[in-house]
Amino acid sequence: MKLIKLTAISAAVLASTAALAAEPVIVVDGNDAVVYEAEPVAVAYEAQPASYAYNPDAGVVSNTTGAVLGGTKTFFQTALNPAAVSAEVGTLGYGANLGWALNEKTELQAGWAGGDVADLFGGDFDANDVNYEVDSDFSNPYLGVQLRPAGNWFTMGAGVIVPDNSIDVTANPEGGVYKINGAEYDADSVGALQGSVDHRNKLAPYGTIGFRPNINNNWGVFGEVGAAYMGKTSANVNASNNTGPVFIRDGNGNNVVVPGETAQGVADLAAQELENKDYLEWFPIVKVGATYRF
Repeated sequence: MKLIKLTAISAAVLASTAALAAEPVIVVDGNDAVVYEAEPVAVAYEAQPASYAYNPDAGVVSNTTGAVLGGTKTFFQTALNPAAVSAEVGTLGYGANLGWALNEKTELQAGWAGGDVADLFGGDFDANDVNYEVDSDFSNPYLGVQLRPAGNWFTMGAGVIVPDNSIDVTANPEGGVYKINGAEYDADSVGALQGSVDHRNKLAPYGTIGFRPNINNNWGVFGEVGAAYMGKTSANVNASNNTGPVFIRDGNGNNVVVPGETAQGVADLAAQELENKDYLEWFPIVKVGATYRF
């Protein structure tokens, strides 16, 4: 009889355990009552929402690293909803960029600047002793990172530009001569000197420093200075008068024929001087603009 009772008790315990019953199971053995109660195990998973807090000192959306790395859906939402949009004007041209905040000190930027910007830097420049009038058509898409190392207005930028810039030049004679390679060539005997300058680099790394103060929670302004390494330049210059002799100005101010010299030969010397111009290799970056933050 006792064996039967023990068997009944064991069966009840196993049944109640397997079922994880919320209600207690009572088994009676003579005058004794034994209560078996299974407690269900509760496992809770709680997702913490991301916090997007505007930092008025840094001017970016903070704590967005989780948004970028927190899942496929959130990644695309972040990519399609940038933290800021900016308009700019400077030596690279007129343009705009979008910014995505990784954290309160780091922002990714993608933008474009271009157009006819020759008038922004005076419309001319000097290569040695020759002054050139410039007509330009710039296209400079770029991708970079904007840093706020101290978490304040001071910024440092770095990235890469994909330049596609057309620079047309026309030499301006001074006193009726072109001063090229240490000699004074008579402008009438050479004719007009016109050509183009192209940068050889297909990718141009750049670096800038600047400031980005905020006006309020949405609007801010910025200014940056720096340089882009555009690489060596290729210049092509043509002379319009190739039918007659070329004259050079001597020490007494008289025109003397240069034996064997041609107008195109003078143009080639001018092109060489253009290619040796260092500041075209390191292109200056100066720009100002305004930013709207979402």
